[in-house]
Amino acid sequence: MAIEFKFPDVGEGITEGEIVKWRVKEGDSVKEGDTLAEVETDKAVVEIPAPSAGKILKLFGKEGEKIKVGQVMAVIGGEGETATLPSAVPAPAVAKKLAVQGVGASPATRSLAKDLGVDIEKLAGTGSGGRVTDEDVHKAAEERIERIVPPAPPPIVKPAVKVALKYDFYGHLERVPIKGIRATIARHMIEARNHAVPAVGMDECDATDLWKIRAKEKKKAEKQGVHLTFLPFIIKAVVKGLQEHPFLNASIDEEANEILLKKYYNIGIAVDTPEGLMAPVIKHCDEKAVLDIARELTTLADAARARTIDLADLKGSSFSITNFGSVAGTYGVPILNYPDVAILGVGRIQDLPRVVGKKIVARKVMPLSLTFDHRAVDGAEAARFLTKIKEYIEDPDLFLLDGKA
Repeated sequence: MAIEFKFPDVGEGITEGEIVKWRVKEGDSVKEGDTLAEVETDKAVVEIPAPSAGKILKLFGKEGEKIKVGQVMAVIGGEGETATLPSAVPAPAVAKKLAVQGVGASPATRSLAKDLGVDIEKLAGTGSGGRVTDEDVHKAAEERIERIVPPAPPPIVKPAVKVALKYDFYGHLERVPIKGIRATIARHMIEARNHAVPAVGMDECDATDLWKIRAKEKKKAEKQGVHLTFLPFIIKAVVKGLQEHPFLNASIDEEANEILLKKYYNIGIAVDTPEGLMAPVIKHCDEKAVLDIARELTTLADAARARTIDLADLKGSSFSITNFGSVAGTYGVPILNYPDVAILGVGRIQDLPRVVGKKIVARKVMPLSLTFDHRAVDGAEAARFLTKIKEYIEDPDLFLLDGKA
């Protein structure tokens, strides 16, 4: 028996997707679990598996078209079966009106009703004993004329067709549709703007010792197949800071009017991909060593760029980090990864002159930018948190000796 396979809810809050590629065509035979199509939802491209074995009788939707959750994607059946669209629902039968019993009226009134085309048997008389009068007939005739000749409808005004021009007063234009990841980013940015009161604090730290440690450990990591950047060390420093300043590791429940202090440390990391920014989440960073974080960071970043990342790996952050220093940026104003109440921006490490003791020496200076939701965190607390991160980065032994380095 043929079955209609409907587009399933493939992730929390998903309502629609875009068909990127059909992996089957009508007439193909499939096994249960075979991929029917690749569909872009939220920030990932997911493979939609066949629910059962059979023959593809009908496919609905073209590549590039939207499909909503619950909408039929395919009809799958056995050999010899054909796909049929749902049959139309039969219109309900129209009940026949019962004829009104004979009414009282004079012969003259009946003759008037006949002349005016009024069915006197359907009138409720207003005369004595319910008799139909000439006035009742005239009134019914007027109402009948109004029904037959309704008022003239207002003139139909066709809406002006908006033409998408490919040029303006100054020259030619290229129009790029906002869809896929870019549309998701746009919605997320608007959500962050509408649900937070952002403020920004900035500082810098001396990363000279961290630079030396990373250079030393990088060679060991390469032997284990791990690409070790500064980011795993920064993540560990951030986690230590969050443990001492819990209001930065939080979100706001607006309905309950409460700040939710999170007892887990899931760090979202901004990743630049060809399609746009994505933020994979490394879960339980407080329980992982630096090399473990480095290994997981590489895996998630590669999956994000290849568009094969699991939706679960894009959710559940409690704090976020964006490393714009990797593309030569120094200071910036990161936008909150809502509903997180804070995000840290890390700038490019530079050799700069600094006073050490009474001497001016060259040091490795790392800029830090912290955006925080002022509803949950005050400026003084944000400054104390930045100072704590600075302490950990300037003295990495403070977090490297915790047994999870």
